Order: sequence, then C-alpha cells, then structure tokens
Amino acid sequence: MPNEEIPKKEISIKEERIRQITHLYYSRPEIQKIIYDFSINREISPRYFEGFGKRPDSLQYKSDVFQMAKKGATSFHCSEELWEDPLKLSTDLKEKQLNELRIGWDLLIDIDSKYLDYSKISAQIIIEILNFHGIKNIGLKFSGNKGFHILIPWKAFPKEINGIKTSDMFPKYPRIITKYLIEKTKSKLIEKISEIERPNKYVKDFSVSEKVMPDIILVSPRHLFRMPYSLHEKTALASVVLSPEELKDFQPKDADPMKIKLKNFMPDSKEGEAKELLVQALDWNKQQNPDEKETEKREFDFKPVKLENLSEEHFSPSIKKILEGISDGKKRALFVLLNFFRSIGMEKDELEKRITAWNEKNEVPLKQGYIKSQLLWSYRNKIVPPPNFDKDYYKGIGIIPTPEELRYKNPSNYTIKKHQSINNTNKKSNKFKNNN
Repeated sequence: MPNEEIPKKEISIKEERIRQITHLYYSRPEIQKIIYDFSINREISPRYFEGFGKRPDSLQYKSDVFQMAKKGATSFHCSEELWEDPLKLSTDLKEKQLNELRIGWDLLIDIDSKYLDYSKISAQIIIEILNFHGIKNIGLKFSGNKGFHILIPWKAFPKEINGIKTSDMFPKYPRIITKYLIEKTKSKLIEKISEIERPNKYVKDFSVSEKVMPDIILVSPRHLFRMPYSLHEKTALASVVLSPEELKDFQPKDADPMKIKLKNFMPDSKEGEAKELLVQALDWNKQQNPDEKETEKREFDFKPVKLENLSEEHFSPSIKKILEGISDGKKRALFVLLNFFRSIGMEKDELEKRITAWNEKNEVPLKQGYIKSQLLWSYRNKIVPPPNFDKDYYKGIGIIPTPEELRYKNPSNYTIKKHQSINNTNKKSNKFKNNN
C-alpha cells in the first residue's frame, strides 16, 4: 500500500521540532556551502516558517545561511531562472528587461502526490524517458515532504533554436517540455499505479496520472522552489539529493537532517545534452497546436468587454466555486481570477476588493506581499482571457468544469454570453410589460 499522508498531529510535532533544529543544522559549514554554491546567479528567498522574506534577495557569503537562520529562517528557496544580478530584479521590470537580465534557466520538474510511492513511480518513469532522449546526467532530490524534484541544468540546453535565444523563452520552453513529458509518461504511469491501486491488472485507473502531475505552475516567472538540503517546515526533513539508483528504496527516514550525506544536486551535464529533448518537445507541441501562432495573436489582441450591472449569477460554476475559498492551489486560482476579472472589464478598485474578500475565505490565505506582486505583474501586462476550461489549472485546484462550461471555452466567454442572455431576456420582459 502507498505511504499514507502524515497525520495533522504528527505534522504539528514536527513543526515544533524544526524550530529546535534549525540553528544546529544551518550552523554546519558543509550545509552552508552546499546551499550557497547552488544559489549563485539565482534569486533566493528564506522562509521564516509562516512566510517568505523580502524579494529580491541573494546570498553574498556562505555564512549568510546561518545568519538568516539565527533570525528565524527555517528553509531556503531559489529560482529556476539564472540572473546576471538577482538584486536588480523588480516587479516593475517588463519582459524585455527581464530577458536582458536572465542568462539562462534550469528545467525543474516538480513531482508531488498524495502518496510518496506514487511520486517515486512518476520520477522513475520520467527519468527513463529523459535517458531515452540521451540525457544521462540528471539532478534528483527529495522535496522534503511527499515528492521529488528532477533537474536538467541550463548547460544541457542549446543556447539558440531556429535563431531564437533559448534564454528568452522562459517559461514557454520549460512548460512545453513538461507537458511533453506528461504526455509521454501518462500510459506507463496509469499502468504502474493501477497495479498498486487495483488487484485486477486488467482494470486501469485512467485518473491516476492526474494524481502525480508535474507542476506546470512552478514553470512561471520568478517562481521559487526549495533548495537542496533546505529543511521542510511540515516534516522537519531535509530536501536531500539522491542518485536515480537510490530512488526505488528511498524512505523519508533517509532525509533525517542529522544523518544525511551531502551530494551535489547540479549534475555534470554535457553541453547540449538536452537538445534532442527540447527539439522533440517543440515538434510535438507544434503538432498538438498547429495554429499556435494564430492563437497567440488572438490572445495578444484580446480586448476586454466592459459589462454593466454585472452580477455573480453571470459567473461560471467554476469561478463561483473558487470564490468560495479553497485549500490547495491558491496561486493557480489567483491567476485564473486576475485574468477573468480583467478580461470582463472590472475596475481596479473592485477587482482588488474581490481578490481580498476571496483570499480571506481561503483555508490558509495567501500572503499580502504575494498578492500585491501578482497584481502589479498583471497590470503591467496586456489583458488576456483566463485559461480555457480544458486546461490543467482547474483540475489542479480540485475543480472539474461542467459540460456546459466546456462549450463556452473559458470563464470570460461564459460570463459574457450569460450576461448578454439575461439582459436580452430582461429587455424583452420589460418591453412586454410596457406594451400591456
């Protein structure tokens, strides 16, 4: 049977333990060094148990790790993107300015599941696919809780494809690769996890791949992930580095911070080792989306509609469900709501009031600093509609769009059509009353 989730009582005990061991753990010079070495050219942010520190930030010296720990830091997080100078980053920078600062990016595949055994299987299958594409040097580490992180470094990718600088294609290229890997691993994942879930080998559970879906949201501008050997607040375990051979037999006890052996998370990749993977993923994406350029143009030219006398009764069931507050996937939900509200012409003050009211309903609200940064990022960019109902955003937050919603493509179209329909009905009703 798969490993069960850690009970809440046990989690609270381990949360208390992490407060007790951070000073001792991060005071070790070898821990400071391995975190510092990995931080070079990356934006970093310490987490002070309840929330993250200021951004942007970086480590200037190895001893900074311990100094932050003494001030209450419990874990350390960093960017996939590599920057010329992380301290020059700002929410005010436009895409062109970010491209000028960005010197590259690593591909970070975040695998997480309700059960650790499922995450193991997914990681093993993804590594097999990467090996098949000629990638032999792969970084692998335990997330610290129920998942794993797989790393393919910037060095392994070609610096230019068809005259386009690869460094400028973040997050698009990493997203395409991740989707490609999801598709290529899906059938084997269904087979392997079904063997665990169902004794009848002829019955396959076709929903199992969704339980171990790599995190597409992690592949977004300035998103952070837990650094190697950083502690995890909920488990008090270390994000320990593993070799692919160690994955099968790995158990959480192997990540005991007082017993771990240190390894380099950054593999010694060869130049261009991941070129075949990138080319294959781009070709696959082109086949899946033959009209992608045309679609991008339509989104780029999207003009929001100003809806008068707008009521929540015009909102789609999925949007209404999100607005009730959620426990998981809050960042995904915020992304959906921001694009939805802007695309139906909602005024800035009203939009921010609704986002604040929604966040207060969440089981654990998002930090105000994060919401503020996402609002600024949204206002700086052109208005685009929210993700279509058939995208992974909704399943990722536990929402299954209705068949009716799927006919309307996305929440904006749904609301616009419903608004028009209700208004037309009201006009006809009023006209009938006036004539009588």
